[in-house]
Amino acid sequence: MSKENLLLIFTRNPELGKCKTRLAASVGDQKALEIYKFLLNHTAEITQNLKVKKHVYYSETIWKSDIWNNETYEKRLQEGISLGLRMENAFKAGFKQGYKKIIVIGSDMYDLSQADLENAFNLLDSSDFVVGPAEDGGYYLLGMKTVEHSVFTDKAWGTPTVLKDTLKNLEHKKVTLLETRNDVDILEDINEHPAFNALLKK
Repeated sequence: MSKENLLLIFTRNPELGKCKTRLAASVGDQKALEIYKFLLNHTAEITQNLKVKKHVYYSETIWKSDIWNNETYEKRLQEGISLGLRMENAFKAGFKQGYKKIIVIGSDMYDLSQADLENAFNLLDSSDFVVGPAEDGGYYLLGMKTVEHSVFTDKAWGTPTVLKDTLKNLEHKKVTLLETRNDVDILEDINEHPAFNALLKK
């Protein structure tokens, strides 16, 4: 894959009581933290061998020593008062550096693989935008070749309207939709999922 490709990974610092708060309401802070760390490890596994540049964007502070290898991932801090602004700033920084195709993902997706990410970058050869719809009405992946300001503004982030509103912004653009996948926000997202059985039973 080309060095013109950039993957942005948005992550929350895995601290007790500060991550997966909706999940924590059902399973408690400690278990929510363990599940989030499990998801972070999965995200590192599916991205570390991806032949693109990778920037990890932390929510609070940059951790020099953690699961994100300093030689594989460039570490940065999210900037902006809303999720939309933080993502837009990260995209702008990437395009300013000269990257041609940029994709952002979160770090709470278990149903995502390295092949899915490779496919998304390839689809940007023939599309202006690639969007991965999440089952909760949001999206788990957004890829573009130029910054489209409208997709980052006037959104009720974390609600079921985000995907619909985003696609409305892009209705006159060439957009490819990926398979709908499930991100992990609440207990119902994982309680039937075999990968999480051991964590939930602890």
